[in-house]
Amino acid sequence: MVVVEGATRRLFVAEYSTMVVIGLILSLVGIGFLCWLVFTLAVYALPFFAAMAAGLAAYQTGAGVIGGLIIGFAAGALTLVAGQAAFAAVRSPIARGTIALLFAVPAAIAGYHATRALVQIGVPSAGWREVFAIVGAIMVGGTAIVRVAAIARPPIGGRGVAVVQDQSRMTATTSGA
Repeated sequence: MVVVEGATRRLFVAEYSTMVVIGLILSLVGIGFLCWLVFTLAVYALPFFAAMAAGLAAYQTGAGVIGGLIIGFAAGALTLVAGQAAFAAVRSPIARGTIALLFAVPAAIAGYHATRALVQIGVPSAGWREVFAIVGAIMVGGTAIVRVAAIARPPIGGRGVAVVQDQSRMTATTSGA
């Protein structure tokens, strides 16, 4: 404590410590949000890549900005819908795994780079940065595989249709009695 002209002044100001604590909390929330965003958008890495490639190719061939955007959006949507339809239509586990890997590999690459960028903030060792980035890539790729399987509808004639038919019969007999 310092006395200046009869007024006591503190050298430690509570506002600065409050701002540091709020800054740390908001930083953790921001990093958590980025991680959630990476995991949520991991499934769309392949359609995004296809959209960017088609859009830039269209732009380079003279389609213009609007034409490149339209072509890119159409290519991305077509890639996503075709992947979901193929995953839902195919019954072979090997073919389903291949389709899921087509979506998971670009997601794992994106997860690697996102994790590496986040880890560079606080990890000084290059070796540990690589380890964390590889673990992040595996986790994001695995999440993409699970999400591809969850987004796609069950195969035609699969269990999902039989359950719905059994439920409709059960409600018809109980409501008719």
